[in-house]
Amino acid sequence: MNSHNNSFFLNRRAFLGRYAGCLGMLALADLFDDVSGRATAEASGGAPRRAAKAKSVICLFQHGGPSQMDLFDAKPELVRRHGQPYPGELEVHFDKQKGSLLSSPFKFAPRGQSGIELSEILPHTAQIVDDLTLVRSMTTESVDHEAALRLIHGGKLQAGRPAWGSWVTYALGSESRDLPSYVVLADPGGLPVDGVRNWSSGWLPAVYQGTPFRSGDSPVLNLGSPPGVSVAARREQLRFLDELNRSQQARHSDSSELAARIANFETAARMQTAVPGVLDFAGETDATRRLYGLDNPATQEYGARCLMARRLVERGVRFVQVFLSGQPWDTHSKNAESLRGLCARTDQPSAALVKDLKQRGMLDSTVVLWTGEFGRLPISQGSDGRDHNRHAFSLWLAGGGFKAGYAHGQTDPFGYAAVEQVVTVHDLHATLLAALGLDHARLTYPHEGRDDSLTDVEVSHAKVATELLA
Repeated sequence: MNSHNNSFFLNRRAFLGRYAGCLGMLALADLFDDVSGRATAEASGGAPRRAAKAKSVICLFQHGGPSQMDLFDAKPELVRRHGQPYPGELEVHFDKQKGSLLSSPFKFAPRGQSGIELSEILPHTAQIVDDLTLVRSMTTESVDHEAALRLIHGGKLQAGRPAWGSWVTYALGSESRDLPSYVVLADPGGLPVDGVRNWSSGWLPAVYQGTPFRSGDSPVLNLGSPPGVSVAARREQLRFLDELNRSQQARHSDSSELAARIANFETAARMQTAVPGVLDFAGETDATRRLYGLDNPATQEYGARCLMARRLVERGVRFVQVFLSGQPWDTHSKNAESLRGLCARTDQPSAALVKDLKQRGMLDSTVVLWTGEFGRLPISQGSDGRDHNRHAFSLWLAGGGFKAGYAHGQTDPFGYAAVEQVVTVHDLHATLLAALGLDHARLTYPHEGRDDSLTDVEVSHAKVATELLA
């Protein structure tokens, strides 16, 4: 646009330059009658919905690639042949550091009534094993972190695609008029690998991207009012800003970013009263606080975000993701030591989330997914590490119509490759959408002259893994 020739745009630029840090709204709720979900209502007709138990998702994402044979997939043969050469060919990311077979230092035992074997460093997950669907036969397409992350979040190795949380909120909209439909609970230690691209809406309208919530006094950037600005002054500022945005929208009706900005401003107004309530744990019992480990420095931070995830879903948020900073499960060295520390931090809060949802009657309607982007190799890297592995990894799901107390699939005797009941990342996406009542082949959006989708079924050949569903 030729804004330099138009005084309207110059005034708008000056206005935004002055008030860009003040875009959290007190008064927009007074300015707009019932505008919640406007963009969502327009778009959500794109995917016919079938009957389903699940209506929301909480994804506990474990960046880096958790080691399946140390956590979920016991391999007695690996123990017996520890220190021997691997008897076959391996795809090794760091070939110069290739070592011999490396057994897990952790003991496995059957847990729960289902008898599913789990590692000793997952004592709290062991308490919920009868509520889990444990998938041991996952495969993916890349051993590169960023590419594998793009695949598991967006359905393809290429960058710039919508995250699956964006697809879910595009299809189903929000049950809350006061909170975003897609919320990201970021690690206060920093962004995960691949940053905000993990929750980007790609070429879907920008209103469907994830909204990051942070810990601390300002969980949502620019939501609060600046000091010294009265409610009346803010009302006039925001009324003027809305007029400017809608005038722009009339000139550029195809701008999804502008439509998202207007919708987000409207949501932000309502968030000013809703967000403090979500963040306030004062109403939670001491028993609930202990359940999530808020009384333990090792689990306090991650536990608070898992509890926050429950509170958000309880208030109608459709899709919540909890991330860790960096890629802590990337155990190229000190594998055993790193896993002990990570499980000490995340095991109790993750299990607490499932327990809490279940006791509140929310687990049937909420899918909880615990996963990373790929797995690890059964050989050592250096003396005590494990390299990347795309041929097998494990994850678990709970609630939302998934089978309880069920272990699916099998890997070879060393845990290197999935060999029975293989589930691809594309199959996982199709199955998760099915649990929400969505047909992955029909949930599409026009892009570059064709209807594209999360699974792009003609390319991926994705199928619903019906064996995982109850």
